Amino acid sequence: MARHGGRGWYGRVLAAAVGVTAVAAATSVWTAQAGPIDGQRPAASKPSAAGAGRAPVAISIVHASDKGPHGVNITIDDGPDPTWTPQVLQVLKENGVKATFCMVGTQAAAHPDLVKAVVAAGHRLCDHTVSHDTTMDKKADSYQSKEILDAANMITKASGGVRPMYYRAPGGAFTPYSRQLAASQGMRPLGWNVDSKDFERPGTEAIVATVRSEVSNGPTILFHDAGGDRSQTVAALRECLPWLKQQGYSFGFPVR
Repeated sequence: MARHGGRGWYGRVLAAAVGVTAVAAATSVWTAQAGPIDGQRPAASKPSAAGAGRAPVAISIVHASDKGPHGVNITIDDGPDPTWTPQVLQVLKENGVKATFCMVGTQAAAHPDLVKAVVAAGHRLCDHTVSHDTTMDKKADSYQSKEILDAANMITKASGGVRPMYYRAPGGAFTPYSRQLAASQGMRPLGWNVDSKDFERPGTEAIVATVRSEVSNGPTILFHDAGGDRSQTVAALRECLPWLKQQGYSFGFPVR
């Protein structure tokens, strides 16, 4: 998701992340980070259940759709959430659309039934770190590694064994290290082209207008199903999905 200020919910997520980690132990940003790296293996990465047996994927940040030039990718960040994720799933079902859900590790661990529901409906999973720290790119490699790998394990466990296929850095705070680590675990770094701004709750009409005016920028569209009242998102999806179909777009997944 895009970087935003005033994230009151972030402190609660971070606190939960600390607790979970203790138990386990006992848009411009991604563009700037999308260049090649020096090819060194990430020193802090370690084998994990989430990445075991997975072929590495490209380290470049993907935006393209597997449906080609007339495809779009619907991506849903920050959940799952017991109030909003079921509503988002229902709208997607009504429109015959599959999406990519970028899940926060602590949210997935808290709501495994919802993770399983996402998978059962044919959607894909994406690692969105343990605590949704939008300053990931300012932290040590060891911190980034733990955030990414622990979240992948949490999501995999919550799903009943289905692994995330992508990694999206909170706020687009990718680093060369985090991209290579995720790719080595079989998770393609995932960017976005259209930020619907739904997180700011500007009103359903404003969200719809943003999607309509910016979809020409590229295929990957960012929405949210957690982090606050997402009723505007649900309403906007009800308008955007049929409109995108009317414009000749088909719905796919980010290429791997």
